[in-house]
Amino acid sequence: MNRWGAYCGEGRKARSVSLDSDEKCLFINSQIPKGGLFTGEKNVIHTDSNIPWRLSPEPFWLSSVELEWFEKLGDHLLEFYRVCNLLYSQSVRGIQPEWVAAYLDQGKPEPVVNYGKMNRIKSQIPQVIRPDVLSTENGMIIAELDSVPGGMGFTGNLAMQYAKLDYEIVGGSNGMVLGFAEMIKSLTKHERPTLAIVVSEESKDYWDEMKWFESALRKIPLDVYTVKPNDVLFTEHGLFLESCNSKVQIDVLYRFFELFDLRNIPKAELMLYGAKKRTVVMTPPPKAYLEEKLLFALFHHPTLQPFWCRELGKESYELLTNLIPQTWVLDPRELPPHAIIPNLEIDGMPVTNWRQITPVTQRQRRLVIKPSGFSELAWGSRGVVIGHDLSTEDWEKAVENSLASFHRTPYILQQFHKAKRVRMEYYDFNTGEVRSMAGRALLRPYYFITGEKVRLGGIQANICPADKKLLHGMVDSIIVPCALKPAA
Repeated sequence: MNRWGAYCGEGRKARSVSLDSDEKCLFINSQIPKGGLFTGEKNVIHTDSNIPWRLSPEPFWLSSVELEWFEKLGDHLLEFYRVCNLLYSQSVRGIQPEWVAAYLDQGKPEPVVNYGKMNRIKSQIPQVIRPDVLSTENGMIIAELDSVPGGMGFTGNLAMQYAKLDYEIVGGSNGMVLGFAEMIKSLTKHERPTLAIVVSEESKDYWDEMKWFESALRKIPLDVYTVKPNDVLFTEHGLFLESCNSKVQIDVLYRFFELFDLRNIPKAELMLYGAKKRTVVMTPPPKAYLEEKLLFALFHHPTLQPFWCRELGKESYELLTNLIPQTWVLDPRELPPHAIIPNLEIDGMPVTNWRQITPVTQRQRRLVIKPSGFSELAWGSRGVVIGHDLSTEDWEKAVENSLASFHRTPYILQQFHKAKRVRMEYYDFNTGEVRSMAGRALLRPYYFITGEKVRLGGIQANICPADKKLLHGMVDSIIVPCALKPAA
């Protein structure tokens, strides 16, 4: 038996065995289920690898100062969601400007808008928060927020494997599973609620990782079923599942499907009706406006600054002001002659028309365009274009397409921020050697909300090659959990 095979079987004592970097990678790979936990990327690095990304012998290291910062960030993001929820509600009621709700409802069918206004869920906000964080030379930046994130199972599994190598994983070896379980239990009065994780066809790439997550949650123990929408049974008394020739009532329905896809999801209306009648708790709540990237544009809008400052409080307001990049809604409507687009300038000159940004140089268009939400292009880096990565002609087409799409899918314009360079080792399955790669890291902390408490379950680090401007889970990126760097 080779060293990593012996290491796997000897428990705690074997953890003190010193493994080479390649042996650590082979050990981790051996612990990941065959076939992997993500089916969307078919171009695996090597047939012997169980994941479609690169494996590293070490986690991504965080200093104690950085870890403390991430632990506190969750409280500020929870407050941000609460205030966003309040902003929309007050806009609908005319207390805040009506154009706020109009932006957030833009392009959505009436039933989806009405779901978000249901009185029974008016105070509910997402219970899982995952920001995309870039560590730049000038500090941290949050590129966007996701309240229906993938990666929980994959990150949770990796955390367990790296913890077996005696690394001090952020959140602990089981932090993702425990955090999610605590969150689910807090939503009902049942000591052991029945949870249905409903995965749509559109989200099927995440099926394997959610099935693994189910198996880990059952060890808590928690009664969990990962199901497809058609598996949900509706009655006037609630939602049920078939289990061992009997019906099991669902207490909590975890919505792992997007609201833009409702018309393609069997029984979607029945599931939402159950949430409306409170026969089941649905999380995240069906509030499409809380899943819009243009919330960042509203955060920076000058007219709304008194509201944000008052409702967030000084500490959260100042922190988020430095974290959230300048963002604008690409609204094609013509401005009056005296108006400007706030905080958007080209070489010191204010912009009054979006087409002013099309003929500029690459240096001047360090900008990102992305769909705001409620679109199949609004997740997984789909639909994202980076200004200085395009020719002038292609950039002009991207701007025109975004403006033309406003009425069905609003787009946002955002300042581009580059993550600083890092160096990371990975195992090359083709050569059997450990190699070094210069990269840029996208850090994705997972926060789970339990009442007023925010728990950091873990942090996924996605290290992409340094020449890539758009950071996401590509086949040549390294994906690992974050860990506390040992004291020198």
